[in-house]
Amino acid sequence: MTHTTVPVIFDLDGTLVDPARGISDGIAAALTELGLAVPGRAGLDAMIGPKLSHSLLDIAGVPAEQLEEAIRIYRAHYLSTGIAQSRLYPGVRALLESYAEAGRPIAVATQKPEYLARIVLEHHGIDTCFRSIRGSAADEASPADGPEGKAGIVAAALGDLGTQYAVMVGDRAQDVAGAAANGLDCIGVAWGFALDGELREAGAVEIVHSTTGLHETISRLDGVRADARDTNAAMADALNEVRTDGSV
Repeated sequence: MTHTTVPVIFDLDGTLVDPARGISDGIAAALTELGLAVPGRAGLDAMIGPKLSHSLLDIAGVPAEQLEEAIRIYRAHYLSTGIAQSRLYPGVRALLESYAEAGRPIAVATQKPEYLARIVLEHHGIDTCFRSIRGSAADEASPADGPEGKAGIVAAALGDLGTQYAVMVGDRAQDVAGAAANGLDCIGVAWGFALDGELREAGAVEIVHSTTGLHETISRLDGVRADARDTNAAMADALNEVRTDGSV
């Protein structure tokens, strides 16, 4: 058996970074300026994670002809104040820095535009921890299920890491689906913006409640065979061996 250090691909918003105030304030500002109704807190939280165009069209009800203007207003607000309002979740910095120092291959795969993802990570001083930072194109009006969708972004990050196996970490159903489309398992984090039962119903192999629990779960996956045909199954077996109530 060949010892391995499992590569990890992280989602960004709701997983590493709490962006809630910056994103929700920006969306509210855009909708208000356009004279559109602003959703309540639950609606605004549901818009964090999916592609912005999807959230604005399907959740906020922005007319298609106003989508580009809504994105423009939102983006200006987010760049001016939203990034500064974001915060790393407790324990994230120490976890990422320890992985980088130990040489564990880690990447980011987010539906946030890639240039913005880099700005956010640089703002928090953790960008150098990652071997790959992948996001969507700058055109946020592109379809969420196209090449810039979560599955394609995860595939790009996986390619950058130079491996066919890894584990995904995310807070929403689209993270689980994007991982599954690439043959990867996804560990769900309970501190993000998923609705009750969302991650379990989507197929997350584990749901953790702290970065300590996340590290423990990832550590259990180290040492499985480095065989691309067998590794993901071995990962699932490793998780099944230690799962009790389905959470860490």
